[in-house]
Amino acid sequence: MAKIRQYEIMWELVNSMRGKGMLNIETFCIIMRKYARAQKVNEAVYTFNIMKKYDVPPNLAAFNGLLSALCKSKNVRKAQEIFNDTMKDQFCPDSKTYSILIEGWGRAPNLPKAREIFNEMVDSDCKPDIVTYGIMVDILCKAGRTDEAVEIINEMEFSGCQPMSFIYIVLIHTYGIENRIEDAIDTFLHMERNGVKPDVAVYNSLLGAFCKVNKFQNAYKVVDEMDRKGVKPNSRTCNILINGLIGRGETDEAFKVFRRMSKVCEPDADTYTMMIKMFCEGDELEIALKVWKYMERKQFAPSMHTFSALINGLCSKGDVSRASVLMEEMMERGIRPGRHTFGKLRKLLLKEGREDLCSSAACLSEKTATSVTMPLCCGELERDRLEFDTFEEDNCADYSIFLAVLLLSWRH
Repeated sequence: MAKIRQYEIMWELVNSMRGKGMLNIETFCIIMRKYARAQKVNEAVYTFNIMKKYDVPPNLAAFNGLLSALCKSKNVRKAQEIFNDTMKDQFCPDSKTYSILIEGWGRAPNLPKAREIFNEMVDSDCKPDIVTYGIMVDILCKAGRTDEAVEIINEMEFSGCQPMSFIYIVLIHTYGIENRIEDAIDTFLHMERNGVKPDVAVYNSLLGAFCKVNKFQNAYKVVDEMDRKGVKPNSRTCNILINGLIGRGETDEAFKVFRRMSKVCEPDADTYTMMIKMFCEGDELEIALKVWKYMERKQFAPSMHTFSALINGLCSKGDVSRASVLMEEMMERGIRPGRHTFGKLRKLLLKEGREDLCSSAACLSEKTATSVTMPLCCGELERDRLEFDTFEEDNCADYSIFLAVLLLSWRH
């Protein structure tokens, strides 16, 4: 109920659960998270304060739940205020409490404040755990303070807390961004000496570092080592190599990597999008279409960006018929095209003399009830909104009407 913001019904359900003795700490943590996500900060705090009235006394876990909900909803200042002024005297903060606040300030981002809370934690004799150290290393690396992050890792090892692979991943990845390839290699070797077995994520971070400095022979050696040590590559491994090769203009080699890696790991939306876009931009539309058919045979559901890459390629070739059919399929899957793709197809239709589609749009405005959204996704290209911006709010009516007319036209 809270997820769909039916709060009155939600509290009725809570009252019903109370009568059956079904309420617990997690119940109220869920409610606090949902309120915080909806930016109802006062309601989230109120939920914590009334727990006693529902015979569920708040404990440290509930307090941490409130702080976490506020920090994750970008309300770290409120979380810090509650910690300082209200709740700190009621509970004895643990490493999780401090970790939540440090991470919240890191996301803000506010490195000085994150440092302050970390130091306060140490001064209060609350020993940082591996999660706390990991958060600090990540914050420092993102702030470009890599050497300071190394000091934190050294401090961590000195205190007897052995770093795990995810901490080394952050450091190797950052060295790659900074073109400090020797430091990336040294960190990898140091990790192995410390008895931490590299997993696919660690190898991917090292692979990315080599690709960043165009050392592809070393990158291939990393893939070979993965095979020798029985570490199976994933789609991310493939994408790092392909993206690096495309960036250097080595499209033939990128295609070879795609075919070879597809035999050992399943491509994801990013993989297919990169390959289709590469062939479309290289004026090899037929090969792009073959990649699309291969993707369909593998029963992989294309993303908004995958659709857009091929539609843009078809539009560049003047193939309005296939571009429109693909747009229709995209719409039927509930995926909303980006502004760039929409504009490109519209321009092509006008060039083809299909002004009737635009002039008749107004007649269908009241009949159109198109509501499409982009599905959830997690790939690296899915988060990139720079090239395929979503259509702006003030043009949404024209956008939906035009698509409705377009689809009706091409069906007949």
